[in-house]
Amino acid sequence: MPIKNRFAEMHAEATAWRHDFHRNPELLYDLPRTSGRVADLLREFGCDEVVEGIGRSGVVGVIEGQGARQGGLRCVGLRADMDALPIREKTGAKHASEVEGKMHACGHDGHTSTLLATAKYLCETRNFAGRAVVIFQPAEEGGAGAKAMIEDGLMERFGIEEVYALHNMPGMEPGSFGIRPDAMMAAADFFDIVVTGKGGHAAKPQEVIDPVPISAHLILALQSIVSRATDPLEEIVLSVTTLETDSKALNVIGNSVSLGGTVRTMSAETRDLAERRLREIAQGVAATHEATAEVDYRRGYPVTRNDPAAAEVAAQVAEAVAGACDRNVDPMMGAEDFAYMLEVRPGAYGFIGNGPSAPLHHAEYDFNDAILPAGASWFVGMIEARLPAE
Repeated sequence: MPIKNRFAEMHAEATAWRHDFHRNPELLYDLPRTSGRVADLLREFGCDEVVEGIGRSGVVGVIEGQGARQGGLRCVGLRADMDALPIREKTGAKHASEVEGKMHACGHDGHTSTLLATAKYLCETRNFAGRAVVIFQPAEEGGAGAKAMIEDGLMERFGIEEVYALHNMPGMEPGSFGIRPDAMMAAADFFDIVVTGKGGHAAKPQEVIDPVPISAHLILALQSIVSRATDPLEEIVLSVTTLETDSKALNVIGNSVSLGGTVRTMSAETRDLAERRLREIAQGVAATHEATAEVDYRRGYPVTRNDPAAAEVAAQVAEAVAGACDRNVDPMMGAEDFAYMLEVRPGAYGFIGNGPSAPLHHAEYDFNDAILPAGASWFVGMIEARLPAE
């Protein structure tokens, strides 16, 4: 099951789709052009059913196989994300974004085009037994589009029993694959803390409760969650990323300081521990200095956790396509809302090498068109492996 020759023939067409999406990026759920173009292409390919508006602006295509089923699975889902990022592009590419302040800085244009090529091939061949469902998801970049599609009945409506996805990875050899059983990407939580003291004149610090040094103590104390409260073998990142006082005058000590940041974890236990200790430390440090701390802790995407059996099949297909697969690729502390799909159905999420490109979410990043055939071959391979025809 190497890279399929049909994708070499289709490469220029798939690249043209990708460049079109790249020139016309859209954000979160506001994807009228992208979703419309995807739906039109799926109908043109001959999908048996095309449904728009799942999860507000998601698109689903259903392709029925022609082979006789041998039992086992009846329906497998393949997912790609469609949304861009609010970043001003600096690639200088001929296909650069034509929308000011928006660009495909994470490669979702490439993921969408890869899955479109997959859908076209599956419609042409139908060399599988059962139903392949291609899922084009909105709002991966912070909008929880996967969750919205699930809540809109995605899995039940189409009978999806397993689900798979790929994400390009800068720095990995182009067209190579990496996957691992269990956790691939971290849970992402966010927090805001408001430390309130008593403001006054900066020349009379004895008359105030200064929230600035209290916040400095707090920032350092929060790192003890990583260094002392958590098992050293557990993965956790805690970063304070914003800090602002309620005063802009250089001779005034303000009443309050607002700070915020993110916590990334790889297990439910560590996630619970981090939230509990963050609240306790914030309130304790503030109370020690006669101040108060108000904590707003918000849970974001959960851990992206692969089903071990599904990850093994995904690795085998990757090896067949590329000749090798890193079966123990390093997990990442970034987050991915495909995690919601893996919470409700078994499946796997893998990386495909993008080559020596700028990092994800960077103004100079661009998806590597050369990897489109490898990604599409893997998607097709998963359908043919999980829904084999006699």
